[in-house]
Amino acid sequence: MRHPLLPPLLALCLILPVHAQANADSNSAPAEPLRQPLVERSESGAEALQQQLPPAEQQTLQAEQVAFLALWKPANAPQARGVVILLPGAGESADWPRVIQPLRARLPDIGWSSLSLTLPDSLPAPLPEAVLPQTPLPGDNAAETAEQSNASDDKAQTEGAAAQASGEAPATPPADPAARILARIQAGIAFAEQQDALEIVLLGHGEGAYWASLYLKEQPDSPIRRLVIIDPRQPAGQSLVTEALIPGLKLATGDFFYKDQASDRSLALRRKQSSQRLAHGSYVQVALKALPGNQAAEQEQLFRRVRGWLEKTAPASAH
Repeated sequence: MRHPLLPPLLALCLILPVHAQANADSNSAPAEPLRQPLVERSESGAEALQQQLPPAEQQTLQAEQVAFLALWKPANAPQARGVVILLPGAGESADWPRVIQPLRARLPDIGWSSLSLTLPDSLPAPLPEAVLPQTPLPGDNAAETAEQSNASDDKAQTEGAAAQASGEAPATPPADPAARILARIQAGIAFAEQQDALEIVLLGHGEGAYWASLYLKEQPDSPIRRLVIIDPRQPAGQSLVTEALIPGLKLATGDFFYKDQASDRSLALRRKQSSQRLAHGSYVQVALKALPGNQAAEQEQLFRRVRGWLEKTAPASAH
């Protein structure tokens, strides 16, 4: 007579090895590779320009062992007056339709070669505080503080575990782009010198005006003798104040600003007053009028003003 427990025992013996093998397979499965970091917005924009623009305009420069795109247009003249290096603002490409593209395209027609640089992404602007921090009440004790600290630690550990499970690296604070930007400006100047430029002018728009000024402050022996700043802006995360930085350079500076907004007029006045205190005789401000709805006319106005300043402040040897 067959024992009544024998069939179930035999079935259990067959199931256990299969289950153990499944566990072994799941434990030995290779971990998912980490995802690649996101491409900078400036890099994706440069890749798009490489598809759109003629190869003859594209130059690949090197800064800190990293290649980046620059747009080059030689002067339409037997002898170029020099090279104007254009620095776009935050979030702008080397062929940005406002300011950068119109100037880089038209400067060659008045004897200037143009070199427009792709700059790395800037730091994002800090978010405003939605709620002001509250002052602790006298009754608060160390136990409550410890509880809050433990909650923060638990949250950080949970976020790190979630990032690891999804294959993403934990978020890290963005690096200050100043060193990378200044290195690219230096690479642009080196390229201009290779073209035997009679003169090199730095032209910055928005935050690009700040970076041009910071480079000249840190490199007082650079070959740059003239600076053009258009609607200058203070980059996020930078401590030097634009109003003090720009007039303190003591080189021929054309400060182009739009007079329509009270805030822009106020900042321009501070820069002018700073230049007066420093007895900066070669600092000139040029007020522009915004023309909403007529970008072509607005860019034509800017081009004519920049052209006039370049001609008026040209070194005697260039006349």
